[in-house]
Amino acid sequence: SSARVAAPPRRRSAQPRVAVVPAAKDDFAPESDLELSDLTAISPVDGRYGSKVQILRACFSEYALVRARVIVEVRWLQRLAAIPEITEVPPLSADANAFLEKFLDEFSPADAAEVKKVERTTNHDVKAVEYVIKDRLVQHPELAGVMEFVHFACTSEDINNLSHALMLRSGVAAVTPFMDEIVSTIAAMAQAEAETPMMSRTHGQPASPTTLGKEFANVAYRLARQRAQVGKVPLYGKMAGAVGNYNAHMSAYPDVDWQKQAQEFVEQDLGLTWMPYVTQIEPHDYIAELFASMSRFNTIVLDLDRDVWSYISIGYFKQKTVAGEVGSSTMPHKVNPIDFENSEGNVGMANAVFEHLSAKLPVSRWQRDLTDSTVLRNLGAGFAYSLIAYQSTLKGLSKLETNAVAMAEDLDRNWEVLAEPIQTVMRRHAVEKPYEKLKELTRGRRVDRDGMREFVSTLDIPEDSKARLMELTPATYIGNAVAQAKDILAQIEAIEK
Repeated sequence: SSARVAAPPRRRSAQPRVAVVPAAKDDFAPESDLELSDLTAISPVDGRYGSKVQILRACFSEYALVRARVIVEVRWLQRLAAIPEITEVPPLSADANAFLEKFLDEFSPADAAEVKKVERTTNHDVKAVEYVIKDRLVQHPELAGVMEFVHFACTSEDINNLSHALMLRSGVAAVTPFMDEIVSTIAAMAQAEAETPMMSRTHGQPASPTTLGKEFANVAYRLARQRAQVGKVPLYGKMAGAVGNYNAHMSAYPDVDWQKQAQEFVEQDLGLTWMPYVTQIEPHDYIAELFASMSRFNTIVLDLDRDVWSYISIGYFKQKTVAGEVGSSTMPHKVNPIDFENSEGNVGMANAVFEHLSAKLPVSRWQRDLTDSTVLRNLGAGFAYSLIAYQSTLKGLSKLETNAVAMAEDLDRNWEVLAEPIQTVMRRHAVEKPYEKLKELTRGRRVDRDGMREFVSTLDIPEDSKARLMELTPATYIGNAVAQAKDILAQIEAIEK
């Protein structure tokens, strides 16, 4: 019999591999008890950029609002004491006034925290201020006798509108030095680069040459105008009671000229501008005017940011490198124009806030609704984003290095821009169809020096005009750009006058 051959072992069919995926886990589950710090702040204004806007905390924080309210309440009590007809509040002694001044001078965040603690019971922020002031006055025998005249005849908005005006005044004082620095920096650059020839571009295409200094002068003058407007906006206030008619005031003391007292209080005691016609609220029109002026300044800054960014991209500017600074996480060679980009982004945020407040605040139902209250707590946001933008623009400007060689090379590549002066001189001397002849020669074409001069040599014009055109180059065809750039400081001084 034949030998039996063993059958090969049976192969198991391949089983598909199944990946074992762990159950989904939310690795970003939020913590609910984080203490407020630069790292935990919700807004970058108080977090990442907190150090850049620290000066504004004393102007627009909750502490600043409470402190401003305390100032207004105390000054109103002092005003009442100076009105002869209000015999229940006799003139304050020097000691009583000194006590009040010391209270104001030493008012601190701890005092404001006490107000917030009282507010948790009253659920009314202005009433809490009144109660804390009364707690202080009771410590002085003379003032204890008149403490019920704290907040006398006032509606909360009497205190609030004046407080907001004081806050805005301090905020303007905080940011305008940065505005001034931008103007002066750009004006200085205009003068320093007055004679540096540069190609203009209209519609993104080569156009009649200018100088770098003249282009900076354009921006400096525009900014100076808007900066002046910011400083001219009057800050209004009122002290006219619940609906603007001094109803409560006159019910208690009908012989007092309350409108006159209110005007003197606003203008003399607080240094603001009196608003004679009001409802329960000061109408906030001036706030819209102020924010519109700041927005226009900001928009010009944004325009500058984008132009400089573009000039960097075509090589007109180099950027000074900073040791240790990284331009890209993957491309080591990069030196990005991040300061101008940061400024542009923050200008956008600032103007968005300013635009909303300008549109919303002047509108209130009948004699008053409360929609302005929460919005007014954001007065400082637009200032903060503006201040961040200003510092970024200034930093970016400080890192610029003019690349005059690149500008000169660009001019030399574009001799066709001389078509404008050539056809203009041809018009003067009655040459037939000057524009059309230059259009045929140059439109959509590159024309070099020799080509332009060959064309000029054929013109039937006086020899002195022909000689001037033959000597003209793109770098010298700059009109009076140099003179305008050098005159920028005088022009800015005229605005300020």
